[in-house]
Amino acid sequence: MSDIMAIIPARSGSKGIINKNIKLLNGHPLLAYSVRAACLTKGIGRVVVSTDSEEYASIARKYGAETPFLRPKEISKDDSTDLDLMFHAFSWFEKHEGFIPRLVVHLRPTGPLRQPQVIEGAIQAIEFDKTSTALRSIAETPESVYKWCELDGDYLTCVGTKSRDIDATSFGRQFYTKTYEPNGHVDILKSDFMLKNKKIYGDRVIGFHSPRGFMDIDNQENFDVVTLQAEHNKELCDAFFKSL
Repeated sequence: MSDIMAIIPARSGSKGIINKNIKLLNGHPLLAYSVRAACLTKGIGRVVVSTDSEEYASIARKYGAETPFLRPKEISKDDSTDLDLMFHAFSWFEKHEGFIPRLVVHLRPTGPLRQPQVIEGAIQAIEFDKTSTALRSIAETPESVYKWCELDGDYLTCVGTKSRDIDATSFGRQFYTKTYEPNGHVDILKSDFMLKNKKIYGDRVIGFHSPRGFMDIDNQENFDVVTLQAEHNKELCDAFFKSL
């Protein structure tokens, strides 16, 4: 059995969009897209949904995931951390199966349109780099954040220099270092690093370039955009569900 496990967090109780993780996207619950992408990814041995809801768990099982436990309510809140849910999963598997996955492919339901081949590429990247502590997918920001400002009281300061002299933000984009945003497309975590250091990512995180244009869903406007994206990527979406 592969020691690579996908863990998909899908708590209930979202506020921006009620029951966001099971809201229907072109006829299928949102979390189903991440479940199917993981199930179709070569190298992933098990697909587990960590949820606090039996309704969500039932939906996850319908689409091919395991739900061996329900996540406790105390670590299923707005301020609960990824480390909380990972440690809960590790503890359960160690106690009940004597097993902890070596690698965790962390797929959030709010980024539903993923190609399994991209996830496979991320797995290959972290397997190749033995000194890495984790992997995060990234996309280049449209504009370098070194052109951005913060507010210090009523006055602007440069993000890069922390100076109120903001002339440093006025040059053409070619003068600035490129910057990248972690985008949640796929993260891969190492259990031994997490357990030893009580951290998720650490200080040697692979930046894995992932496709642009697939939006993470935080509100209804985002959901509407992703609905259009799913319609324009019908072949990808159909591939997720044709084997069911």
